[in-house]
Amino acid sequence: MKQLKVENLTKTYGDKSLFENVTFAITEGERIGVIGVNGTGKSTLLSIIAGIEEGDKGEISKAKDYTIGFLAQDPLLSDEHTVLEEVFQGETRALQAVRQYEQVLLEMAVNPDDTALHDRFTKAQHEMDATNAWDVNTDAKTILDRLGITDLTAKVGSLSGGQRKRVGLAKVMIETPDLLILDEPTNHLDFTSIRFLEDYLNRFRGAVLLVTHDRYFLDRVTNHMLEIDRGTAYRYVGNYEKFMEAKAIRMDNEAREGEKNRNLYRKELAWMRRGAKARSTKQKARQDRFADLEGKVKTKADDAELQLDFATSRLGKQVFTLDHVEKRFAQKHVLQDFSLIIQPGERIGITGNNGTGKSTLLNMLAGRIEPDAGEISTGQTVRIGYYTQQNEEMDPDQRMIAYLQEAGETVKTSDGEVVSVSNMLERFLFPPVAHGKKIGSLSGGEKRRLFLLKILMERPNVLLLDEPTNDLDTQTLTVLEDYLETFNGTVITVSHDRYFLDKIAQKLLVFTGIGQIKTYLGEYSEFLATLDTKKAKPNVAPVVEKAESKPEKPKEKVKHTFEEKREWADIENVIEAQESKIATLHQDLEAVGSDFTKAGELNAALEEAEAELERLMERWEYLSQFAD
Repeated sequence: MKQLKVENLTKTYGDKSLFENVTFAITEGERIGVIGVNGTGKSTLLSIIAGIEEGDKGEISKAKDYTIGFLAQDPLLSDEHTVLEEVFQGETRALQAVRQYEQVLLEMAVNPDDTALHDRFTKAQHEMDATNAWDVNTDAKTILDRLGITDLTAKVGSLSGGQRKRVGLAKVMIETPDLLILDEPTNHLDFTSIRFLEDYLNRFRGAVLLVTHDRYFLDRVTNHMLEIDRGTAYRYVGNYEKFMEAKAIRMDNEAREGEKNRNLYRKELAWMRRGAKARSTKQKARQDRFADLEGKVKTKADDAELQLDFATSRLGKQVFTLDHVEKRFAQKHVLQDFSLIIQPGERIGITGNNGTGKSTLLNMLAGRIEPDAGEISTGQTVRIGYYTQQNEEMDPDQRMIAYLQEAGETVKTSDGEVVSVSNMLERFLFPPVAHGKKIGSLSGGEKRRLFLLKILMERPNVLLLDEPTNDLDTQTLTVLEDYLETFNGTVITVSHDRYFLDKIAQKLLVFTGIGQIKTYLGEYSEFLATLDTKKAKPNVAPVVEKAESKPEKPKEKVKHTFEEKREWADIENVIEAQESKIATLHQDLEAVGSDFTKAGELNAALEEAEAELERLMERWEYLSQFAD
């Protein structure tokens, strides 16, 4: 079984340590999701394993014939190649065989009588047979089609950023390497393409290492999680849901350990302040111990959590009114005779296939694009905060604090507290030492977090969010979702992220691609389920059943059967034993420490035991009705 090993890997940028002495292995069949706050080095870790970057120290070991396919957030592709040519540029043996075979065919068309070429052609055929490369061309076209790329002759240089990302994804998928490394693979994919990718990865025989913000995707694809937290890597067995359970246990254990250290710290601090006159070896040891505790306590105190708390400006009764709006690009209708009233406090999700005009609608609401016909009326009190797909006008040489000061020197929170820009940066997980950093030195996710902060500082009462989950880490998204649930204004968001839309949207605007928009009330997952039902529903005539005589009503039960009498006599003892078992599992779980694999096993046992107790209680309630 093929395996890649990472041992004691360390990486720093300037004075910032991303991770230190990270050690783990990636084995064939494992699908590992990498998770952590933006700026912790997730993309850097992937690049180092792919051989694009180098670590400061540590070792990555693998077999000589071990192959890696890497999809970067912004894949490097040749603008001069056609889509199909670019997909075949991989270095696996099968793709090399395809290129050699196609090259020989071209040369033979020019010199059909060249015997040397015939020998090369025969060898090329044998190599195609040996590598099972005959179906590669068909597979490539199928993958591209499922990812929404239909023009295979288009030059890569003419493609949009989202299309380039999908071509890059198809390129690494067709390579079928031993290890597939994917950095935000679901960005720019619609639901149909995401589902195809999920199915592909679940069937993939090699190993997968990926970073993604899509929590449903993580939950359905991964069987291991790797969390980078404060420079340390934590390995968990299971998908995203199991990771959340295990992390909760780890955080509880760390909180208990932190409280224990704080109590010791207070005692040691009192001793240090008394100032012992004689400095014996024992007392020197206590001083060293104090210094060690002080470091631990300060480290825990510095573990800030992202906080979103902003006052919003007052929003009147009118937000947006769209009256018979039309918009087209060239001959394609984006909106056709569309009318809608958007109310204060509404939570609207906009979804549909790529290129159907979702972002165009947001741009029209923001006043950046005018409709071709019809009218869009905006309420007088509306104050828009527009979180676009790309950061706007961020000067790489500008310092973070100066960028935010453009929005104001202070921020008012929802409870009236006035907070400085510097303090707000800290709440957004930017430490004080980083406030003077230039924007160009930030990671992509950190820039997005800074952009979001500036928008919220301007106190909008209507938020337009265009693919807000792209490039934000899961922790930031969780806090953002919590903030949006209590946001006093209106939220209108374009997204393909099922998890995000399920939590935020109460109404969906579904773009059909023919200028029409359908409205759906309910969760996005429910809407997708209706689509699946329509596809699966066969077109068969209804079956007419013959009328049957109504069965006689069974006699009403009034007492226990013989077996139920025996069960009733013993059920309270069984319930008591089950409760004792659950109490023991709780004790074991509290004492498990940092063994997260064991913690996961105990969690599963606890869930099973609690389900059995619930069944027993329901059975007791039933039997009690017929007890003497």
